Amino acid sequence: MIILVDQITESPKKIRFGESIGQLNQATDLVRDYRFPDFMDVDVVFYRSGRELFFEGSFRGRLEGNCGRCLKSYSFALQKNFSFALTPDPFSARSKELNRDEMGLSFYAGQEVDLSPFIREQVLLALPTRPLCKEGCRGLCAGCGADLNLEPCRCAAAAVDPRMAPFRNLKLNR
Repeated sequence: MIILVDQITESPKKIRFGESIGQLNQATDLVRDYRFPDFMDVDVVFYRSGRELFFEGSFRGRLEGNCGRCLKSYSFALQKNFSFALTPDPFSARSKELNRDEMGLSFYAGQEVDLSPFIREQVLLALPTRPLCKEGCRGLCAGCGADLNLEPCRCAAAAVDPRMAPFRNLKLNR
């Protein structure tokens, strides 16, 4: 979604649109954990104060995840509120080096603001750190591969460490 800077006024305006985030599926390190829909619903309120531009809103949609414990595919809703501010690009007036006060700021340049990269960034920030189909997922057995959510482990009883054998017959005076 592109908004012309001249159309951003001091009085807040609200828009609703579908943001294309399907290209996030090509991000190599996210492909195995998450599958993104083609579009997410986005609501944004935007306004300005001087030359700074302010954006507040929310997005929502359904994503597919691959559980990090049992490897099953599952669907989950992702909904998040966000806010960010954009300041004029300082590079146009001076050298191309940021100072300490400018680190952590987002900038705009030109006569339009493309919200797409900011929305995609907010979607990525809202993702769970580790995809889990449910909080109590027990995962797969490392030995036999059994899904511990559905069946018990089929591994033979763990072999006793022979170094611990002397301690099995140890009697303590109590």
